[in-house]
Amino acid sequence: MTAAQDKSGPTPVARRPSVLDALIPVVLLILSLSASYYLFHDKAAYGPNQVALLLCGAVAAAIGYKNGLAWEDIRQAVINGVGTGIGAIGILLAVGALIGTWALSGTIVAMVYYGLQILNPNYFYATSALICAAIAFSIGSSWTTAGTIGIGLMGIAGSMGLSPEITAGAVISGAYFGDKASPLSDTANLATAAAGSPLFAHIRESLWTSLPALALAVFGFWLLGKPGDFDASGTLLAIRQHVMVSPWNFLPLLVVLVLALLRFPPMMAILLGALAGGLMAVITSGDAVVAFAQDASLTRPWALLKGIWSALATGYQSSTGDPAIDQLTSRGGMSSMLITVWLIICALAFGAAVEHCGLLSRLVDPLLARVRRTSSLVALLVATCFGANVITSDQYISIVIPGRLFRSEFMKRHLSPILLSRVIGDSAIVTSPLIPWNSCGAYMAATLGVSTLGYASFCFFNILNPVLTILFCVLGLRVLRDDPVPEEASLPGKGLA
Repeated sequence: MTAAQDKSGPTPVARRPSVLDALIPVVLLILSLSASYYLFHDKAAYGPNQVALLLCGAVAAAIGYKNGLAWEDIRQAVINGVGTGIGAIGILLAVGALIGTWALSGTIVAMVYYGLQILNPNYFYATSALICAAIAFSIGSSWTTAGTIGIGLMGIAGSMGLSPEITAGAVISGAYFGDKASPLSDTANLATAAAGSPLFAHIRESLWTSLPALALAVFGFWLLGKPGDFDASGTLLAIRQHVMVSPWNFLPLLVVLVLALLRFPPMMAILLGALAGGLMAVITSGDAVVAFAQDASLTRPWALLKGIWSALATGYQSSTGDPAIDQLTSRGGMSSMLITVWLIICALAFGAAVEHCGLLSRLVDPLLARVRRTSSLVALLVATCFGANVITSDQYISIVIPGRLFRSEFMKRHLSPILLSRVIGDSAIVTSPLIPWNSCGAYMAATLGVSTLGYASFCFFNILNPVLTILFCVLGLRVLRDDPVPEEASLPGKGLA
């Protein structure tokens, strides 16, 4: 079978890369990114990381060329790899537009206003995780959840004086529980396709590890709750003085949630939510929209159009004179996401070069040949999924490649495809937002306004889920098989670790 005929895997190289070949770009990336964070600190994602990813991608391409790949094939693979991120980039730009019009229309302020009256600092983090889990499970999208409810929760946390890092961790924990456990989730469907397992059997099986991980995460967030009473009267009074708040402000949020439940594509649902926010601003805060346009030469209809257009493109800048209110409502715009788009493009280019040159499989294959026990196989799969998120910088690739690499091995050992898809979901899906240069990590940082390294240690669900899936296999729990053949009877080298 020729490379053109075989569409299931990367194009074969003329010479198989050596382990050293595979290690060079990976080690160079780790060293480069470490140096970037050491030299530039929290500004590393504003350009230095992009340079590191692009240069390391060029090194991977050079290794592929050395091994016999044509430059044109490598170039096309990189183009195709970057192309896989167009959907994510579209969603990211739509979220930027949504934040801009929701800030202008008062939707974000309304979420903060009513949230301050309902939520309490003692259980705010735990409640945030549960709210996001319920919403994400209902709509099947962690990105939509973080880009709507998550933004409001971040605003409430700021008004309460709570940690933005812990709040972001709670939002992401809940959002990714729903993402991986919902039958509406594209990642759950992709995991079952990669493993060859039935969707609803996969969903039921994933709850065995997801629910304990969520329960432990919520307990951890409850322990982190800020004790004591919180007086929100001053903040509420300031909001009422400067912004017209009513339950009608929630209509743009309702639009997004309804469209998501109706299975509209996320980008379309979010973009329509952004337009709904602009329409709400015209209806409820027309004078503020005209003032934001800052062009006295325009008639009112044109000024309204310009104000909404500006909020979509460059975000809303509040000028109430109250620093707290201005900080809460000055945000958004597609332009605010361009740095993150730059990071995603460079990361996907690096990942595509590494995959096309067969470097990831070269690192995994020797380890796979040495694994004897099921628990060790599952641990290697978890490590591979996490490593794929680091190296390829894309959640979808990190689901598909490990599924392709491990599927035949699971079949050979008479392990169920449902087990394979569950472990992929427990690792590839949930660890993606923990990597700063991964598309998911970049999205969450840009949307929630907290650096990936800042929130990562508080993503309790995302950290616990892969640990629990390994622990289950070590204890012999939920190790599903296609037949009753004992593990030791089907494998050579009984007793080897």
